[in-house]
Formats: sequence, structure tokens, C-alpha cells
Amino acid sequence: MTNDNEFLATEYQSIRATAYALAGGLTDLPQRASVYFHLYEDSGGRNVFPLIAAHGALWGAGYFAKGLWAGKWLSLQYGLQPGLRRKRLQALQQFADQFRDINRRVCAEAYSVYHFSKHYGHTAFAAERIPPRLLRVLNQCHASCLAGDAFSVESRRELFDAFFLWEQDTIVAQAVHAAVAQLDWPVAKVLAMRPRITFAYFASGRGLQFRNFVDQEERIRHGRMAYAVAEQAGLDTVAAAIANYGIMPALFLKDSRAHFASQLAAAP
Repeated sequence: MTNDNEFLATEYQSIRATAYALAGGLTDLPQRASVYFHLYEDSGGRNVFPLIAAHGALWGAGYFAKGLWAGKWLSLQYGLQPGLRRKRLQALQQFADQFRDINRRVCAEAYSVYHFSKHYGHTAFAAERIPPRLLRVLNQCHASCLAGDAFSVESRRELFDAFFLWEQDTIVAQAVHAAVAQLDWPVAKVLAMRPRITFAYFASGRGLQFRNFVDQEERIRHGRMAYAVAEQAGLDTVAAAIANYGIMPALFLKDSRAHFASQLAAAP
């Protein structure tokens, strides 16, 4: 069946449909963190990109909440212009939702390429849809899992980098530019483009300070730094730090595999 394009196309669409169901709605960031964590666990700790992405989703939940709260305070300057105030707040809400949608799409597509490559990674169909470098290292990851072989730090780094650059090129770059372009509130836009990211596994006082989030080279540089810090801290420490955001469900904290199984069972 692996040479049957109609069968493979059906399988691919089925996996993607499940992936988008699992990724949930715009505000379901803890749900996506669980999906990301599943991808890390399923790889036996070899695929670190989704572990970092889980931290990104959970950090983002707090960041969006604080940003929208700050926006309400900033909008008080338009107290005598209720129409303009409403317009500014709506633009900020749309901006936040567009970033949440980026996270949702990355989660779903990361799930799709991981699980499709796990079963059909050596087919021409997969090669037509997954970039060569990413497919190669995903296939190496799956083979290592199947054989129970060690996966070196160098291999983990290459898999992270291939996954990270893929999501930046195929999803994030264009979507970030579109989100920023529609935010018609200069002060809020300046503040939004300069986040200081402090993942829960970072040492106290450490953060990734952005000068311009639209700059893809800066995003890539900081993303690689987040990975390097994770390796330095130890991946078990990074995985355990998921609990520190305080918003993951109790079942996840007790048994992350059982929690994901319940999500998968509920997916249409």
C-alpha cells in the first residue's frame, strides 16, 4: 500500500484532520502543550522541538493575557473617543488571535509530519511533502526509536534545527508579517514586537529579549538559544518544568501519556 498514492493521500489527510482536532481552538494552549509533549515522549526524547514548543505555548498563554490587559490600560487614553478605543482593542484582540492561530497551525502540522513520516517516511509521497533535511532526520529518529538505538546530542540538535527552520519558513514568517501589518495601533505594535521570553526552565533572571519579533533571523537565533539552554539544563528538567506554568490539567501532571490518550480518544 505504500506505493498507492490514493491510499497515502487518504492517510495523510486523516492524520492532518486528527492533528487539527487535537490542536483545539485558538485559546486551547494547554491542550496544544499536551500534544507537543506527546510528540517529544513518543520519540523517546529524541525530538526536542515539540518540547520547546510546549514551553512556547504555555509561556504564550500568560503573555497574551498580560498583553490584552495592558492594552485595556493603554486604551484609556481614548476615553473621550469610544469608537477609536473599541477599534484599537479589537485590533489588539485580532493580533493576539492571529498569534494563537500560528501556534495552533504549527502544532497540527508538526503532529502531521511526525506521525506521517513515522509510518510512511520512506515513500515518494512523503518526499513530495516534507523537506528533504527534515524528512531525513525524522526517518533517522523513527529508526532509532524502533531499534532502541542511542540518538546522539548532535542528532537531536539537527532534528530540532530542521523542525524549527521548517516551521519558521512554512508557517511562522508569513503569518507574523500578516499579523503585524494589520495591527493599527503604533504604541501597542512597538511593545508587542519586543517581548522578553522567560521559559520555565530558564535560570532566574535569564530571558530572550527581542528587539524586533518580525525579524526572522532574530527569531531563529533566539530559538536556537532556547534549545541550547534546554540541553544545558537537561531535558528531564525541561520536561518537568512544564508543570511550573500552573495551567496544565491534573491528569497531565499525573500521567501525560494517559492524558494524551484521552485527548486522542475524544478527537473526531
